Amino acid sequence: MADWQYQRMPPAAATGTRAYVNNNERGRNMERGRVASARHRGTHPWWLLAAALASIFIIGQQARAQTAGLQAAAPAGLGLTIATHGTAQGVPACVSCHGTQGQGNAAAGFPRLAGLSVAYLVGQLDAFASGQRQNPVMHPFAKALTPSERIAVAAYFSQLPAPVAVPPIDDATIEPTNAGAWLANRGRWLAGLPACAQCHGPGGIGVGATFPPLAGQSAAYIASQLHAFQAGTRPPGPLGLMHMVAGKLSEADITAVSTYYGGLGHPVAARANVHGDGQ
Repeated sequence: MADWQYQRMPPAAATGTRAYVNNNERGRNMERGRVASARHRGTHPWWLLAAALASIFIIGQQARAQTAGLQAAAPAGLGLTIATHGTAQGVPACVSCHGTQGQGNAAAGFPRLAGLSVAYLVGQLDAFASGQRQNPVMHPFAKALTPSERIAVAAYFSQLPAPVAVPPIDDATIEPTNAGAWLANRGRWLAGLPACAQCHGPGGIGVGATFPPLAGQSAAYIASQLHAFQAGTRPPGPLGLMHMVAGKLSEADITAVSTYYGGLGHPVAARANVHGDGQ
């Protein structure tokens, strides 16, 4: 009888009429509860965070598979040539802005490239080229690079050592009054804000191809990227996670967490002659 079924009333209450019992009403109520629960879950970052973390391995595998062919086809030494001399199409040497060791230039706002994953760097170059990540300096340079050149230069910088070493972080000793360290390592869960370290790793060392290192980047650069995530001028990452996270940060929060990561770790000795290394 489809959704509705008939049930005769007991003799003592019989009136010659039938009572209609909706046997599906309980199921409908349960479904409403599930929908409400899903909506409630969707407003809390732990669900997005868990899904994002679960996607790290899958996304990393896909990125490696996509770049493996081009990376193998790139001429030997091409990445080194682009990084140190630029291209005939007018792309300047990357090291002129990002440093001879790929360590970045904090005063000028140019980020660290050394030690970032190939897949992450290629993804950012592709986003600059397409305009998804908006930057008037990087857009024409990235667009002028061929896919093979992007792979090659990304591979070159990925094999350079990280410019800073980060000591172990004891988050049990962090006080709430230390806003930057607290947000970075503990988050603000009552406001739906996960800790940065839960995706970017302890001490901001980076995790896989999806979550880049924060340690070794300047405070000014980190702050500028949090503003970009807020404004939607760069891709927000898996499940739009960074747009959601950055949107919950106040200006004071951004200053605090950027300053924390910008001052984290200590410099490591640079290699004597980066130009002599192969790709």
